[in-house]
Amino acid sequence: MSSQSSPRTSDQEKTKKVAIVGGGLVGALNACFFAKRGFQVEVYEAREDIRTAKNVKGRSINLALSYRGRQALKAVGMEDQVVSKGIPMKGRMIHSLSGKTSSISYGTKSQYILSVDRANLNRTLLFAASQYPNVKLNFEEKLQHYSAEKEVLTVIRSDSSTYEVSQDLVVGCDGAFSTVRKQFMRQPRFDYSHVYIPHGYMELTIPPKSGDFAMEPNFLHIWPRNTFMMIALPNQDKSFTCTLFMPFEDFEKLTTGDEVLQFFKKYFPDSIPLIGVEALKQDYFRLPAQAMISVKCSSYHLGFKCVLMGDAAHAVVPFYGQGMNAGFEDCIVFDELMDQFHNDTSKCLPEFSRLRVPDDHAIADLAMYNYVEMRKHVNSKWFIFRKYVDNFLHFCMPKTIVPLYTMVTFTRIRYHEVIQRSNWQSKVINTVLLVMGASATVTGAFLLFKHLPKSLNIQQLQNWNFGFK
Repeated sequence: MSSQSSPRTSDQEKTKKVAIVGGGLVGALNACFFAKRGFQVEVYEAREDIRTAKNVKGRSINLALSYRGRQALKAVGMEDQVVSKGIPMKGRMIHSLSGKTSSISYGTKSQYILSVDRANLNRTLLFAASQYPNVKLNFEEKLQHYSAEKEVLTVIRSDSSTYEVSQDLVVGCDGAFSTVRKQFMRQPRFDYSHVYIPHGYMELTIPPKSGDFAMEPNFLHIWPRNTFMMIALPNQDKSFTCTLFMPFEDFEKLTTGDEVLQFFKKYFPDSIPLIGVEALKQDYFRLPAQAMISVKCSSYHLGFKCVLMGDAAHAVVPFYGQGMNAGFEDCIVFDELMDQFHNDTSKCLPEFSRLRVPDDHAIADLAMYNYVEMRKHVNSKWFIFRKYVDNFLHFCMPKTIVPLYTMVTFTRIRYHEVIQRSNWQSKVINTVLLVMGASATVTGAFLLFKHLPKSLNIQQLQNWNFGFK
């Protein structure tokens, strides 16, 4: 990798040691960023090495890679490699109850998001990190405790033996149930909250048909059913990963294969021949419905030697496809701050919290909202109309009016600014539409009365029913 040849650091700074807790997507990408900067990097991952593991455990919801994530990958020279393994999705394909489909574009013809496989992306990032001579990857080694006072990590190996390490900077990328964050919880004025939404998810598969995709591959397919929904994302092997999202009590009502089949006949009839009757009956009971959590906390740094990133700082529900992208953006924002402050973590860490906390809280809220949009609003004619209006105005005034989804997915406008700008745009557009509607009504009335017979008197006008019974 060409990016390894010129780390942006002095000889003295090369001795700085960084411990990254968690070897998932954000941890592995962070290892590349810090290694590129010339630091000595050690990654501690509780699971076995995903690059050699036969059975990959953990979440398998397909990921949607968009602009923010791509910019972070580009900064370490990996964008093209990852993009080449993704499948472009240029919009949503809506499946009605009758099986009729209609598409809603995400933006312009050139704008699309990428369906990427979580496990393959994690392998790619870990392999990239391992190519740096100043990176050491430790697998099946779990953080047992982190002492901020002593600046010591206690790590437990797979054989239950423990050892202690001391680092100049600890980066907690260990997920929604972060061990690193537990140290933060002991500190005064640390705000933390988490919410389990009342809906769970379950994954099913649409296999290839005659060696090709069974549906149009360049869309995110959605079966919106108001209180629940199913989505499907394409995979490299020509299959689709389907994810059914609905309230836990609805999952629990379906206790037999026949009940599952009847449920799908009622709500997702066109998916049955795609999934297969027997596969549907079996796969539904393969694993119970999984929970989804949203985590908010503040701040993201502890002193000048520990920082949280990714799900450890801001786990979000998956409905905006921004969980990974927000985590990757953490990496590039921190890297940009390290450039700005010349690797001075005493300035970088507080500034990172100041910048990212409001943004990550904003995307957490947007992700919650987008679930309602995906399962319900896409069925609304007003929603479709507003999409066309927003896109038309964006085409006419590309810098003044930018649709909410475009700002979130295809720019790096800060998330909290996206919400502010979207609210302002909605007020302006709704006002214009209201004025136009009122003007059309007045104009119509004027034209109607203008063409009435001159001999028509008031009594005749009152008696005229204008075609209404």
